[in-house]
Amino acid sequence: MKLFRRGESSTTDAAADQTAVVDDSSAAGSTRTAVSATAGKGRPTPKRRDAQGKRRGPVAPAPMTTKEARARRRAARGSKEDRKAASAERKAAAADRRTRMLAGEDKYLLPRDQGPVRAFVRDIVDARRNLVGLFMPMALVLILSMFVAPALQTIVTLAMLVMMAFMIIEGFVLGRIVNNRVRERFPDSIDTGYKIGWYAFVRASQIRKMRAPKPRIGPGTAV
Repeated sequence: MKLFRRGESSTTDAAADQTAVVDDSSAAGSTRTAVSATAGKGRPTPKRRDAQGKRRGPVAPAPMTTKEARARRRAARGSKEDRKAASAERKAAAADRRTRMLAGEDKYLLPRDQGPVRAFVRDIVDARRNLVGLFMPMALVLILSMFVAPALQTIVTLAMLVMMAFMIIEGFVLGRIVNNRVRERFPDSIDTGYKIGWYAFVRASQIRKMRAPKPRIGPGTAV
């Protein structure tokens, strides 16, 4: 049987002592980490139900009678004067937003009307005298005349077909003009093609006084 020498025994004991010291250090570090993590928070995480209950406050008991429920609804709505004042404020705010929208303030416009490119397209359309803008009133007159004199039905139908052909031709020409102008003024814009042409056509087909936002320039103005 081979016996350990004195030097080997000492080396083995030293290694064991060093391993014990490392284990103790690791345990102490883990303990310190756990203590520091616990000390940083200081309390257990509250349940979601308890946290929501604290935010909402105490819940009032359910009404016992219909009269009590009606009284609670009146109290929640406030007095008649308060409701009138709130309604007046809402109407005033809505009127102010509409006024700003019709004036062309970009912040209050619909998403389809926002941006310098769309404003430029509106100016191009508003500076032109578009035949397509007369389609709706002329179509209304033709339809009414058909009811007054049924014998004119064939003539009215033919006239409306001719008007629609002119509408399509002018819409195509207007789309080309608008796209070319937009590419010249905004070469980096991706808002071109069919979308911008259709936007110009829809605005041109509206009666000038009913366009929103309101035209900023008059017919014949250089853009």
